[in-house]
Formats: sequence, C-alpha cells, structure tokens
Amino acid sequence: MINLEIPKKFEQLVDQAHQAAAEFFRPNSRKYDQAEHTYPKELDMLAALLDGLSASGGGTGAGGVRRGEKKDKEGNKNGSNLQLLLGTIEMCWGDVGLLLTMPRQGLGNAAIASVANDEQLERYKGKWAAMAITEPDTGSDSGAIRTTAVKDGDYYVLNGEKIFVTSGERADCVVVWATLDRSLGKAAIKSFVVDRGTPGFELVRLEHKLGIRASDTAHFRLENVRVHKDNLLGSPEVNTEQGFAGVMQTFDNTRPLVAAMAIGVARAALEETRRILTEAGVKIDYDRPAFTQSAAAATFLQLEADWEAAYLLALEAAWMADNRQPNSLQASMAKAKAGRSGSDVTLRCVELAGSLGYSENSLLEKWARDSKILDIFEGTQQIQQLIVARRLLSKSSSELK
Repeated sequence: MINLEIPKKFEQLVDQAHQAAAEFFRPNSRKYDQAEHTYPKELDMLAALLDGLSASGGGTGAGGVRRGEKKDKEGNKNGSNLQLLLGTIEMCWGDVGLLLTMPRQGLGNAAIASVANDEQLERYKGKWAAMAITEPDTGSDSGAIRTTAVKDGDYYVLNGEKIFVTSGERADCVVVWATLDRSLGKAAIKSFVVDRGTPGFELVRLEHKLGIRASDTAHFRLENVRVHKDNLLGSPEVNTEQGFAGVMQTFDNTRPLVAAMAIGVARAALEETRRILTEAGVKIDYDRPAFTQSAAAATFLQLEADWEAAYLLALEAAWMADNRQPNSLQASMAKAKAGRSGSDVTLRCVELAGSLGYSENSLLEKWARDSKILDIFEGTQQIQQLIVARRLLSKSSSELK
C-alpha cells in the first residue's frame, strides 16, 4: 500500500532539490530561455554536487535509475525511482529546460542504467549520455526505426539519421537505437552507445524550439559509424517472442520522470497564479463547493484537482518500479495524464492571470511554452493512450493500432 507522504529518508533530498531550484534554476530561467543554445556553465558546479550525492549513496541522477531489488522481509520499498521522481518535481518547479541540460542526468544515462551490464556501467560511469530514438520517417513509432546496425567482425556499422536528440551537442556519448534486421521487426531493435567524435557521427544542426530553450536539441547523421560490439546494451540476440522489451524497459522508468517534470512546472504555475489571484482580491475557499465561488476560484480549484490526480499517478508508477512490479501501464497513464494536465494547467493559468500571464514580466508564459513538450516527447499523448488501451484490453500492437 502506498503512503502518500514524502518518505522521511527523502525529505532532505527534496529540500535540497527545492533549494537548488529556488536559488539557481528560477533566477536564471529567463536568462537561458532568451540565450538559446548557450550552455549554462553554472550547472557544472551543481552537477558536481549531485554526482557527489550519488557517490555517497544519498541520491541518484537519471543515470542511477534501475529496477528495484527484490523486496525483503521489511515489506514495501521506497527506492531510487521514487526518490528521483520527487527530486525532479522540485527541480522542474524551478526550470525544466535547465534540468534537461544538467550534465549526466539525461535519458541516455537512464538507458545505460536500465539495461547495461556491470562492465558497461563502470566504463560509462561519469559520462553524460544522450538518447537518440526519433527519426525523420518514424515519428512516434519506435518500432519502425530505419537506422541499421550491420555486424562486421567485432564491430557494428551504423547508418541512419536521428532527430530531436536532447543534449545531443553537449553529451559525451549518445545511446542510438538501430535495427539489426528490419525484416525481423521490433525484436531486432537494439541500443548502442556511440561516443562523440566517432568518425561518421555528424551533428547536422541544433533545433530552435518553442520551449525548454536552455536545453539543446540536436539532429545527427550516421554514415558508416563503427561501434565495438561491447557498446551494444543488453543481449545481441534477436528474440522474436520478447520483441524489444529490453530497450523499451527504459521507458517504464523514464516516463514517470517526464510526468514529474510536467507536475513540477504545473505546480509552479499554480502557485504563481494563486499569488496573482490573491493580490487581486480573489478568495479561494476549500470549505465551500466550487460552484458557489467566483469563476476564477472555481477554475483554480479544478486545475489543482487535475494536478493532484497526475501527481498521484506518477507516485504510483515510480513506487511500483521500486518494488519490482510491472508498471508499463501505470508509467504510460502517468505520462499521459501529467503531460496533458501540465499543458492544460499552465495555459489556463496564463488565462486566469490575464495580461500578467502573457507578459515576460512573469514566468507564466514561459511555463506554458515549456510544458507542451512534456506532452510530446517520450511518447506523445496519443501513443500513451494507445499503450494504455492495449494493456487494459490485453491487445497486441498488431491487434490494436
């Protein structure tokens, strides 16, 4: 059974994350939004502190997310997934773009942590890893990847194109999804760690974006990129019965984190909107039915309820991962709910705040821009709903498209 209070052992981490968000992320939010593609050098010191916290056992970055150990006699476990989710909410209360550009905290690190063997974990310890999945012709269908990996002795030769790679320019290496044999479908899709500077691994351009401008988003081309077989994450065997569950396991851990990002941004917007409404003389009364209050107060109460539903779903998904319970359904439910709610909440907060919400004098308009991507990447809203439907109806991807 889930206890909805923050576990005592995580209280210090949550406080530290909130302090970092309040003292660095929030004050620099507008600066790096306007200075797109400029790396925030101040993050190096903060990243070093997080690395030290992880090394001491007091915390983990995205690279530290792994499936929970078997439960012991003490019962339920609150582990690294819940810990990281709570910290992510606080950091994104400060600024989601700055969190996404934190060194060694990326989705590539999460992939390595999820499926790498012990030797790979040690080899890439301390490295900043990005994740390259999306291609110009595949969109949301990860199973339709066209980037190929052809075995050549002790190496694989990769050819293809990857777009929308978060932290692609800044990372030390990139986890590239490629297929060993397109005729075998999803089962042949594997992930490879490609070090930056590898011949043939070309950065084509950086994207200009609506939001999360502090984070760089890269477009790569791979032309005869030779990657050693030891850089393949997981098993090199193609198991048509298992599909590509191995590489997809990463999403079961990271989708709740994207939900946490949306939850953090939405909470920031709700708090700022409450302040604006209070100063304007709008009273929000939790002891009275919403329909008996002003339209602004009723709307605010509705948005808060929507936010809390997303928050609880994300807690459940992370808790299940810590307790070694299959959470693919809950991860997608949390991502779908939080992604949609985050975008809805931030836009409605702009509306409630009127001209104050639309002006750059407030961060409300920025949060509305930033939140939209959280409903898109790591699987769009529509893809999450499709996954949820398949799980609930016990349908395969071929049976329910």
